[in-house]
Amino acid sequence: MRLFYFFFLAAAFGLQAQGNHSYWQQHADYTMDVSMDVESFQYQGTQTLVYTNNSSDTLNRVFYHMYFNAFQPGSEMDMRLQSVEDPDGRMTEEGKSRIAALAPDEIGYLRAASLKQDGVSLDPSLEGTVLVVPLNKPILPGAKTTFEMVFNGQVPLQIRRSGRNSREGVALSMSQWYPKMAEFDFEGWHADPYIAREFHGVWADFDVKLTLDKDYVVGGTGYLQNPQEVGHGYEVAGAKVSRPKGKTLTWHFKAPRVHDFMWGADPEYLHDILPMPNGPDLHFYYKNKPELLENWKKLQPKTAAAMEFFCKIIGPYPYEQYSVVQGGDGGMEYAMSTLVTGERSYESLVGVMVHEMAHSWFQHILATNESRHEWMDEGFTSFISALCMNQIMERDNQNPFKGSYNGYLSLAASGREQPLATHADRYSFNSGYGISAYSKGAVFLAQLGYIIGQDKLMASLRRYYDDFKFKHPTPNDFIRSAERVSGMELEWYLTDWTQTTNTIDYAIESVESVEGNANQTAITLKRVGLMPMPIDLLVVFKDNTQKTYYAPLKMLYGEKENPYPGIDREVLKDWPWAQEVYTVMVGAPKDQILAVLIDPSQLMADIAPENNGWQAE
Repeated sequence: MRLFYFFFLAAAFGLQAQGNHSYWQQHADYTMDVSMDVESFQYQGTQTLVYTNNSSDTLNRVFYHMYFNAFQPGSEMDMRLQSVEDPDGRMTEEGKSRIAALAPDEIGYLRAASLKQDGVSLDPSLEGTVLVVPLNKPILPGAKTTFEMVFNGQVPLQIRRSGRNSREGVALSMSQWYPKMAEFDFEGWHADPYIAREFHGVWADFDVKLTLDKDYVVGGTGYLQNPQEVGHGYEVAGAKVSRPKGKTLTWHFKAPRVHDFMWGADPEYLHDILPMPNGPDLHFYYKNKPELLENWKKLQPKTAAAMEFFCKIIGPYPYEQYSVVQGGDGGMEYAMSTLVTGERSYESLVGVMVHEMAHSWFQHILATNESRHEWMDEGFTSFISALCMNQIMERDNQNPFKGSYNGYLSLAASGREQPLATHADRYSFNSGYGISAYSKGAVFLAQLGYIIGQDKLMASLRRYYDDFKFKHPTPNDFIRSAERVSGMELEWYLTDWTQTTNTIDYAIESVESVEGNANQTAITLKRVGLMPMPIDLLVVFKDNTQKTYYAPLKMLYGEKENPYPGIDREVLKDWPWAQEVYTVMVGAPKDQILAVLIDPSQLMADIAPENNGWQAE
């Protein structure tokens, strides 16, 4: 029989956000001055950090992330790499940990040479990738304090995200490189050790000076403050570049309202700028290799198209700049920028750019705690980037989320699925984390569109953006935005999909003529799985007409609009979750029915699609 797929992408629109007067978040102001030796890949720096305690707690200690210490033999990242059954191939060689094999001049480290609070020396202790800092003076609610640190570091060989001398020959991929204040929020401190997963950071303003060899081109987070001293493509066209004498050059960047700061540097970077008519300016940094030029030039208008798409669908991009920087070991998002490997096919290069740019909304503006709620970051990004790729690459896929559904269904069938609420570091195997965060997280949104309607889904994303931009939203914050837009109760969906491994399985149990009434047919449906859902049922008649029957889920306390314009729909009585069997009465003889199908959109993640259809013999 012919299957009918429907996915309607409504134009997203904004709704007035409601203020949450109980919400608070910490703030930091970073001022850093750093010098990098590009021969030894060692660096020294000073950091002044003004920390504002907006909580109602008195803080007696603080924590800094010292991420580069993960790249040492015996670190927790190294131990995890050696113990997990499916280690990341980028971090292994011949099945063995690359970290374990690092020599002293190849490891990464980050150390505090001195640390003061309001001018008084502190005595911190370094515990792997976390610096524990007992305070001389507690930080009272509403108070500010100033930390002054002298620090030094060594850039490790490029293994995961950060590092030097990547496999594509990029000299410096500088992410997770500076002493970073851990986040303290309503759940307390988040001083997680770094074992190659995700992040959580304090909203901050950055003022950063980087001094290194003047042949190097630098790009990443922040607005360059001294373009006429630096040149390298930043200077105003036609204006003279006045570089200071000497072998080094100081780059001065400022980045407001971000929670991270990344930069890449290489002496062979080409630097292109593509100004968008209504902003932002798009910057591209890539190695000057003949085999890269065509793809990186073709990438640039696609980057502009992706920026326009996300601004329209989610909300305006709030910064004046976005940078795509060749580096790292795959693709990773950072504030106002991304690191991506560049030696890819054109299609792959566009795909990684789109995914990482989407993170500018789902993580770098809507700054969820990635360690606790990694699916909100990766899953939402996978969902919206699939829509974007479908449009800008003119793919015309009727279900652009098919890959995400297939990934989730394979994991559910394996018997090894863990709840989405699992901490990102606690998944028992890497692919379980990946499928959960990316695939099941994307299905969360696609399937929500099935529940509340596609127009309401897209409006919910806009509302979520308006409600929680520049904050640290939680899963409940998103679902409340969706409830405000849809008028439905959705707590059950958030609970079952993220906190359990309950599965969806609805079946057509029988299609039978009604005894004593030849003009009616009874279709018996059964809820086999534990997770509840509303049901769309398509009936196709032998005269080529069609009709859908909608059984709202009782605990929704609402009904979605007809998702299939042009097809007659009958709204049935609510189906309570505790009622396993449900009968749909069709006003036609059985011999006039050609086929019956549960969920013609195929957006419901039913684990047993083989029992979703019935066809006349």
